[in-house]
Amino acid sequence: MLKSERPIVMAIGGHDPSGGAGIQADMEAISYTGSYPVTVITCLTIQDTQNVEAIQLVDADFMQQQAEKILADMPVSAFKLGLLGSIEVVDVVCRLLKKHEPIPVVCDPVLAAGGGKNLSNQPLIEHIKEHLFPLVSLLTPNIPEAIQLGIARQNNDDGSLIFEQQLCENILITGAHSHSDENYVHNTLYSKGKQHSQSSWRRLDHEYHGSGCTLAANIAGWIAQGFSLQYAIGKGQEFTWNSLKRAQQLGQGQLIPYRL
Repeated sequence: MLKSERPIVMAIGGHDPSGGAGIQADMEAISYTGSYPVTVITCLTIQDTQNVEAIQLVDADFMQQQAEKILADMPVSAFKLGLLGSIEVVDVVCRLLKKHEPIPVVCDPVLAAGGGKNLSNQPLIEHIKEHLFPLVSLLTPNIPEAIQLGIARQNNDDGSLIFEQQLCENILITGAHSHSDENYVHNTLYSKGKQHSQSSWRRLDHEYHGSGCTLAANIAGWIAQGFSLQYAIGKGQEFTWNSLKRAQQLGQGQLIPYRL
């Protein structure tokens, strides 16, 4: 039997039955890089392309057993984190990450659904900031998430984003929610409290279901392949933009990225 040379990415997050976001999006975006996705489910959801209706959390101990069984069997090269849902699950994830340092960690801080439903609360957010983010290699918030997390604030005069605090090693703030530029979306990487680089992408016309999952998971796949963080971030943005450009109207709400 030939031993596989595909690096393995463990995606930890929620299940979206529409396939637009969550674990299914992670699997497609990771597979595109040539890496192999393994998955740990933190919650089940009732949702469609319009919004999340309900969430059912997976028992934290059961979720831990999911992860530990795979980690004992397969050499994971990167973690990708999505919707965690509870302080108990965050604590399990923190223990796993500490046990398996220095495996790189890419985190998409899912705080709300695309349709607007809140998926977090302030105690959970504060717990994540204090305990999880220091273990993360790259955080990929959009602008509303960055503001809610206290990473950045908006200038009242011109609406520009002002960076406030570096909660983890690297933070890529995606700019689709800013309309200061009608033609381009500007994604900005901050490292060690300073702006490291900025990438600009032509603004697309629609709203998309799972763009954040797509970006973070694809970056994790490239990191697992051994590429530098800067290269992985560039490739992840390129892949995400192309996936959104080719997105399809499969439901009655947001378009679903074409990640194949």
